[in-house]
Amino acid sequence: MFVIIGYIVIVASVLGGFALAGGHLAALMQPLEVLMIGGAAIGAFFVGNTPKAVKATVKALPSVLKGSAYTRDMYMELMSLMFDVLSKVRKEGLMSIEGDIESPEQSPVFSKYPAVLKDHHIVEFITDYLRLMVSGNMDAFQIENLMDNEIETHHHEGHVPAACINKLADGLPAFGIVAAVMGVVHTMESVGAPPAELGMLIAHALVGTFLGILLAYGFVAPLGSLLEQKLEESSKMFQTVKVTLLASLNGYAPALAVEFGRKVLYSTERPTFSELEDHIKKAKSK
Repeated sequence: MFVIIGYIVIVASVLGGFALAGGHLAALMQPLEVLMIGGAAIGAFFVGNTPKAVKATVKALPSVLKGSAYTRDMYMELMSLMFDVLSKVRKEGLMSIEGDIESPEQSPVFSKYPAVLKDHHIVEFITDYLRLMVSGNMDAFQIENLMDNEIETHHHEGHVPAACINKLADGLPAFGIVAAVMGVVHTMESVGAPPAELGMLIAHALVGTFLGILLAYGFVAPLGSLLEQKLEESSKMFQTVKVTLLASLNGYAPALAVEFGRKVLYSTERPTFSELEDHIKKAKSK
């Protein structure tokens, strides 16, 4: 929603200012300039990225139109889930959660938290490390190192679409110059034409530079920045799980382990201690 509003503000400000200054909006409608800039940019995008990167970028783009899924309610669900799982481990032993981690969709513990269950990445992260705790003999330092490596891999993969979009934005002004040069070449071919016609041709050529810069910094580059911010938000979920599980491995009670996880959240989404405690109590009563 904010993306669409932002685009409307950009277009209204630029075109509105141009019109108020006495400019003719029809002079900016140059489909051939758009064809040259857009076509060259898309072609360079395919040349400069692997098929895997192209697919990841195309898959990530729709997410920019959606609001953030990582809200305070989402984090409270996550920490309530962690509390329930760790409480079950503390009361009944590690083997008691074997069925929950093998089939989280059918688990009575996981099914209480549908918002978390929809995020298969975080569910897989939780169940994988609980499985290691159940079946392995690893200490907290080994698991922490493994978690760090997995989070780094997740972050690297998630950064690919943002990097592709940012590179595309970097190239658009240059393609705008290319379109402008092509327009100047066409103008020079028509050097014998009347001055009014030559002026129109030069104006058309300059539109290429205008479009390249506007598309780069007004439309494409902000998408790259937004994808990077969404990636940072998603990584915070993994860090919360990591800190909570490590606290449990180090012998802290479930309530304290969850408190460790709460403290790593961003202040804008972090629930207070009382809010989290009340949410856990309500979840337990279901």
